Amino acid sequence: MGKEVDAFEVTHTWNIVDLPLGKVALGNLWVYKIKYPSDGNAERYKTRLVVSGNHQKEGINFEETFAPVVKMTTVRSMLKIIAAEKWKVHQMDVHNAFFTVISMKKFT
Repeated sequence: MGKEVDAFEVTHTWNIVDLPLGKVALGNLWVYKIKYPSDGNAERYKTRLVVSGNHQKEGINFEETFAPVVKMTTVRSMLKIIAAEKWKVHQMDVHNAFFTVISMKKFT
């Protein structure tokens, strides 16, 4: 949880501000998950802070959402091009990715 909060602060994901008059803060909760490799031993522990989405209203609490998803066909196509061009490929793990766009114009 500490790493997740630290990542929020480093990436300036949030700012602590006063709640606008007449508005109620949305609840949130921590979601925990254990990642297991094929041998069955716990490899790492993941934690995410999520807002209680069932209480959000489009146009009031958010303007748009975006959840990137890649299909295996796209991955295979990219690897085919990479192999054909003899490009170098590097792997990396992304611990935190932030794709949220928040508009505060409804609150001002």
